[in-house]
Amino acid sequence: MTKVTERGMIFNGEMVRAILEDRKTQTRRIIQSAAKNMQARGHEVITHRAPGDKWYGDHVYSMRDRSGVWQDFTNEEFLAKCPFGQTGDRIWVRETFSAVPDHDEPVGCSALLYAADGDGPYGKWTPSIHMPRWASRILLEITDVRIERLNSISEEDAKVEGAPTECCVIGDKHFLGFRSLWKSIYGDDSWQANPWVWVIEFKRIEGDDHATD
Repeated sequence: MTKVTERGMIFNGEMVRAILEDRKTQTRRIIQSAAKNMQARGHEVITHRAPGDKWYGDHVYSMRDRSGVWQDFTNEEFLAKCPFGQTGDRIWVRETFSAVPDHDEPVGCSALLYAADGDGPYGKWTPSIHMPRWASRILLEITDVRIERLNSISEEDAKVEGAPTECCVIGDKHFLGFRSLWKSIYGDDSWQANPWVWVIEFKRIEGDDHATD
C-alpha cells in the first residue's frame, strides 16, 4: 500500500476563502532549483525539450544542481521531485490564526480564530508559517501534479485558482485577475520572468472542523 504523506502549505486569506467556498482547486508554486543563487540572479536553471530528442531521448527536463551543473530527467523523474507531494498525498493548509486561551482546557485554548474569516485576533495574530498541524482546519488531497510555465495558465485554470476577475475587461477576466494576484504576491519581475511552476490540483476533504491529529 502506498504511504500517504501530509505536508503543510501556506495560503493567504483570500485563497483560504476561495478554498472554503470551493472556488479554488489549483495552486501554482515556483520550481526551486538547487542552484538557488543562480536562479535568484535570473540565470536559466531549468530547460525543457520535446521527447525523442536526438541527444536526450526521453530526458525532457534539465535542471542545475547545487554546483550549477545540468542534470537530466524524464518527465516522471522530474515530477517525482515536487516537494509538495504526489497524487494521493495530502496538504494541510497553513493560515494566519489566533488562539483564544482558556486555562480550563487541557490543550490550553478553547477556540481558534482565523484571519481569513474576518474576525479580530485575541491578542495578536500568529503568522501562517508558524501554524502547527493541530491548528489547521483545512485538509486537501492532491489529485494531479504537472509542470508548466507560469504565463501559460489558461482562463479556465485561472478561474479554479480562485483568482478574482478584472473589472470591466472582456475576455480572459480570470487570467488577468490571476496575473494581478501573482504580481501582488511575488512582484512584477516574477511574472515577467515566466518561471517554471508546479501546478498542483487538489480537492478539499476536510474544511469545517479542526484536525484532531
